Amino acid sequence: MPVIVLVGAQWGDEGKGKATDLLGDRLDYVVKFNGGNNAGHTVVIEGEKYALHLLPSGILSPGVVPVIGNGVVIDLNVLFQEIDGLESRGIDTSRLRISANAHVIPSYNRSLDKVSERYLGARRIGTTGRGIGPTYADKMNRVGVRIQDLFDESILRQKVEAALSFKNQILAKIYNRQAVKPDDVVNELLSYVERLRPYVGDTALELSEALDAGKVVLCEAGQATLLDVDHGTYPFVTSSNATAGGACTGSGIPPTRIDRVVAVLKAFTSRVGEGPFPTELHDKFGDHLREVGQEYGTTTGRPRRIGWLDLVMARYAQRINGVTDFVLTKLDNYDDLDEIPVCVAYEVNGVRHDEMPISQSDFHHAVPIYETMPGWKQSIMGARSFDDLPKEAQDFVVFVEERIRARISVVGVGPARDQVIERHSVLSGA
Repeated sequence: MPVIVLVGAQWGDEGKGKATDLLGDRLDYVVKFNGGNNAGHTVVIEGEKYALHLLPSGILSPGVVPVIGNGVVIDLNVLFQEIDGLESRGIDTSRLRISANAHVIPSYNRSLDKVSERYLGARRIGTTGRGIGPTYADKMNRVGVRIQDLFDESILRQKVEAALSFKNQILAKIYNRQAVKPDDVVNELLSYVERLRPYVGDTALELSEALDAGKVVLCEAGQATLLDVDHGTYPFVTSSNATAGGACTGSGIPPTRIDRVVAVLKAFTSRVGEGPFPTELHDKFGDHLREVGQEYGTTTGRPRRIGWLDLVMARYAQRINGVTDFVLTKLDNYDDLDEIPVCVAYEVNGVRHDEMPISQSDFHHAVPIYETMPGWKQSIMGARSFDDLPKEAQDFVVFVEERIRARISVVGVGPARDQVIERHSVLSGA
């Protein structure tokens, strides 16, 4: 049976959680394959809002097995806070599976993340300060702590002491911070062991066996294409691979198992943190879209930077991920506008670019070239078929679809789980 990879086509916050929830009753497993609690999904079910940061959004779908893959970095305190929060609201979390190979975010990496970002000043990246980057750096430097290490106190202590022998030098001598005691870190991590034990296993093997048994698996990316450490707007990116290729390395599922790649594209653009943003708005339209769309960070609460829809970025996302289907979200946020500018290309130093510039410097200086679509000036939140949409809204969807080189299979017309229009089946490809 198929593996579906779900990615964000922009800088995140496109509505991936809603897309996962839409497919929920047709899925058997949902796998988070990258990132940590530096991003979040907001899902609305029967008027109830759920903000997820570390748990896969499939945790909200009865019968779905949610999996935290080996490519994720885990803050155990956040993990159990989320589990407790959902359990208190009647959500069963007992099905959760966690890869024994996933890395743990130790307290010293949270400290390093915060002080190093402050130290950078004007050159800061705009991280969330949750220890994600330093933990991925430890992984690549082969000094990281994995989930499986917590079940062997001797190994855990060796790894923490080895990491701190270097990190304490940085904290004390560069940042003038107090050194971290290895015993404090070890004891904190060991305090989670018994509660963690039932969730942990060889998730790559479990997923392989599930696929052999005919189960449907969704691999869900954290962050998004333009935040991918290799393919995003470096250095203003996350520390993991948020594109479709990351689904394989972050879950243990081979590429030959992947059947479809679904990218979520918001009808406008937003980003949190620093970095270039060609279509960014600093006017009443940006303020309007932020308020109507409640564009504030799920994890940080920070107001998101807002801009018009950028089809150059969307085409790039299609190419990098091999997108078969797009989900266009928040189309209803345009209900009150007379006109809708859409970025179709960039101008850089007098030269038109229809594709993403290869140079970060060129991207920083890119000036958007817009085509303007007429608005529809009415609510579309009650539409449940494409024909229910006013002609101007239909024309907008078709206009976008023709320029992003893959079909728009789903259109979101409101925040609730049933406020969607399915034009094509993502699972069957029909």
